[in-house]
Amino acid sequence: MLKTRIITAIVLLAVLLPVLYWANPTAFAVVVTLFFGAAIWEGFRLFNPGSPMALLISLAWTAAFAYAFFFAVQAQSLFWFAISVLVWLLRLAPSLKIGLPPLASGGNTLLSLTYAAAIVACFAAIVALFRHSPLYLLSVMALVWIADIGAYCAGKAFGKRKLAPMISPGKSWEGAIGGGVAVLLLATLSVLSGTLFADTFAANVQKRLGWAALFAILIVITAASVVGDLFESQLKRRAGVKDSSKLLPGHGGVLDRIDALIPVLPLAALIDTWL
Repeated sequence: MLKTRIITAIVLLAVLLPVLYWANPTAFAVVVTLFFGAAIWEGFRLFNPGSPMALLISLAWTAAFAYAFFFAVQAQSLFWFAISVLVWLLRLAPSLKIGLPPLASGGNTLLSLTYAAAIVACFAAIVALFRHSPLYLLSVMALVWIADIGAYCAGKAFGKRKLAPMISPGKSWEGAIGGGVAVLLLATLSVLSGTLFADTFAANVQKRLGWAALFAILIVITAASVVGDLFESQLKRRAGVKDSSKLLPGHGGVLDRIDALIPVLPLAALIDTWL
């Protein structure tokens, strides 16, 4: 399994990094659209396990996404960023406490559309942050990756109090706090490194708003990444599956790899727009 995970990760990096730095808009649009299509398909499958309509609905959403963000004169990205923050605050995050509606119910259908809108906002943010610069996009993604690694290490070493035992028994409060500390430390180092990481999200926020605002935003981003991870875990637990799909050998599905990014990227893009 570890060997498979490593090979898949290497292949993904070999595809994604050249696309990000190749400066070819067509290649970027194709790759982003393919990953969006996979994520939206996996999402609908988790809400409607076994439904034959998931693929057709996903294709329609994918075509609409590609048109809106790569062919239309001006997609309303800011609208999607704001909608994402609202739906996570008002509906998706609260579900971790109140639970999910039953499958094959009207509430489930409405929630599936809400989550689909959050996925749209995530990929709209990828497009917007990439247009700032590839490094800028990667710097936001790195915050989530650092939070995940820090949470895993801290949880293994100190984890005692369960964060959400009914959703993801392996996660602990100590792990979540450790992930936040790791983000604060590495973001601080990146800001203090000077010109090397000058064009990053953390450096931009610190320059415009100062250290206190940067730390507050990083804590919110870390919390949002945890919520995104837990929400997808909740969907998988209800659907009775371990992974969102088998598209990425050793890693599960695309949604398994971006679940924590879904609430974070639109939030970061919204903050960047204000800056």
